[in-house]
Amino acid sequence: MKIVSILILLSVTVWNLHAKGLQEAYQEEYTYLKAQKNELKRRLASDKRQYDRDLNRAQNSIAVLQNRLLELTDATKEAQTTLKKINKNLDEVSEDRGAIDDVLSQARMTFSQYGIAFKENNQMTLSQKLDLIFDKSIGLYKKLSSIEKGKGKFFLVNGDSVEGDIVKVGNIARYGVSAKGSGALAPAGGGAFKLWNQPGSDLTAKALVAGKMPETLKIFIYENDQKDVPYFKEKTFNDYLKGGGVIGYIILALGALGLLLVILRALFLLAAGSRVSKIMTIVENVFKNGGTPQDAIEKLKGYNGAAARVIKTTLRNLGKDRGHIEDIVTESMLNESTALDRFGSFIMVIAAVAPLLGLLGTVSGMIATFDIITEHGTGDPKLLSGGISEALVTTMFGLIVAIPLLLLGNLLSSWANDIKESMEGAALHVINLYEKYTKR
Repeated sequence: MKIVSILILLSVTVWNLHAKGLQEAYQEEYTYLKAQKNELKRRLASDKRQYDRDLNRAQNSIAVLQNRLLELTDATKEAQTTLKKINKNLDEVSEDRGAIDDVLSQARMTFSQYGIAFKENNQMTLSQKLDLIFDKSIGLYKKLSSIEKGKGKFFLVNGDSVEGDIVKVGNIARYGVSAKGSGALAPAGGGAFKLWNQPGSDLTAKALVAGKMPETLKIFIYENDQKDVPYFKEKTFNDYLKGGGVIGYIILALGALGLLLVILRALFLLAAGSRVSKIMTIVENVFKNGGTPQDAIEKLKGYNGAAARVIKTTLRNLGKDRGHIEDIVTESMLNESTALDRFGSFIMVIAAVAPLLGLLGTVSGMIATFDIITEHGTGDPKLLSGGISEALVTTMFGLIVAIPLLLLGNLLSSWANDIKESMEGAALHVINLYEKYTKR
């Protein structure tokens, strides 16, 4: 039992010693760990401060880089815009250079026509070449706008070649003065000139040779001295007839027929309505003197015409009832009206048909013109003149025929109506005179 107690005591003692060792070991470990903890806290605080510093530096660097990026972006855009302008300017310069080259080429050709040498070299700039062109152009302009006098040959209107004084008005007109003829000159082809056949320019030519400037300048202006210019020729009626073609002849033939019918109708109306007042005076005198209708008819034997026939018919039937007499007078006037209206309708038909024929000529002329254009093109205007002439001349002929015939036809119709009214009035007056003097 004692042994057990001793063992227990020994065990407790060992345990206490062991527990105290553990406690000291733990205490040392704790102290070590606490020191490690503090060291870690210190290092963590230091690392955090370093991190914050690095973060601030990074953020500042990022801001700087962003600003730099924006600046570079703007600079890039400006560079692109500048590049586009440069490319556009290059294109314009290329186009301008091409245009300047064309101007130079055209200038060389133009100056060569007037014997002017255009001297240039490869060391000259475009500006210098343009200045040279303008200088040459100003000199050429002064030369072409001046009046020069000299000697030379030209042809007369009859074809004879003569020598005389030549006055050049720039490069657009010339005058020639010689003992056989003077006046404005026109190109005769191949650089030669001939006297223009329009009168009135001889005084101008002589004045210019004498160094004077006339008040009125009779001039013939030409574009090219290599092409012969035909002489001026006034258009005659035969030219118009030929220009009108077949339709023109038909229109004029109808116009002549219409004019003939107008003359015939005018003569007929003149005879129909002549001496109505004189006839009525004779009838009234017969009735005043107590004469009979038969006596009046005897007095009117020498009078003819529609009015005379109507009055004679009235006189023959004066003994009948008035209503019956008026019917007879009306019938007689209807018979005379047919004769009085003779040719009137035909004249108006011609007046209406003439412009239609003119329109037909216009259409046919245009068709002929388009046919020529289809076959030969529009290079030579003379080829087109025939169809255009027919188109215009036939219209003119149609109007020339229609307007007078329409006017004269209406005037003659009015004249015929006046004659009818005068016949009716004369017949009624005869009836009234008869009743007046027989009842007295």
